[in-house]
Amino acid sequence: MQETEACSRAFADDGRRAAHPLHYARVSLDHLHLIFTMKRLLALLLLFTGSLWAQSETINLGSRGKLTIFIGDNWKFETADYADRHMVSIKPKNDANAECSLTITFPETDRFDTKNRLKQRAEIDAAKFADQSVEGKAIGKPFDIKTGYGFHCDFTDPELVGKPPQKGNFKTISAGLIRLTPEILIEVSISADGFNSGPYNELLGAIEGMEYKPGRSSQI
Repeated sequence: MQETEACSRAFADDGRRAAHPLHYARVSLDHLHLIFTMKRLLALLLLFTGSLWAQSETINLGSRGKLTIFIGDNWKFETADYADRHMVSIKPKNDANAECSLTITFPETDRFDTKNRLKQRAEIDAAKFADQSVEGKAIGKPFDIKTGYGFHCDFTDPELVGKPPQKGNFKTISAGLIRLTPEILIEVSISADGFNSGPYNELLGAIEGMEYKPGRSSQI
């Protein structure tokens, strides 16, 4: 009886030892499959990123520096330069119902040297949309930007909620201000058919992804 139990234990031990190489092989295959999957996802991400930022527009601000905006090639830029301001419009090449406008000015006095002051100004400027909106009030939300700080207020047109898109008639609007530097202020407006829509988020991403290169007289 004891010999039988001993043989059984020995057989079981031999079985476990024999199973170990297969176990490790299975783990290795699973590991390789995971690596392959991650590499595929990374490649797709890089491909998507490359197509997303397919073009850029650089605004020359003279001695104050340069501002570059990146966006997909399904959009087009329109720019106008004046003595005291630069104006930039981003409009779709396709049938997307959305657009964005920026007005870049150069105030002599930095009146928005704190985030709270800029937020209050953005809410005051955007209050004109509040009474006829679903939101009913201007509430400043921060832009997630690399340089400076900014806030935007979001509004929805109650008359267009639930209706089919109407070209040139927008269901939502975001109006805001960005203090890029003490001497550069940007008014921003993004119009679209929803805050979760693809076109809106492409435009918002272009604004938040702007890159600023300081010039000779820049103050940051």
